[in-house]
Amino acid sequence: MSKKVIDVRGFACPIPIVKTSIALKKASTGDVFEVTATDEGFKNDIVAWCESTHNTLQGITVDGEDITATIVKGC
Repeated sequence: MSKKVIDVRGFACPIPIVKTSIALKKASTGDVFEVTATDEGFKNDIVAWCESTHNTLQGITVDGEDITATIVKGC
């Protein structure tokens, strides 16, 4: 298992989800990603995206403007 970081700070919807989707398509099952965005809509978008793509959202943290989602690539 490897941990990867995706920095999509400063991008508005739909770019954070698009970049996350592209990265996870290239990943192996079980890979862990930390995706950091600043778009407030990212919180709801990443929850819905993980549910629809069968990836596991381990959690979301907020630090100032940074919203970080930890995702485990599903099969």
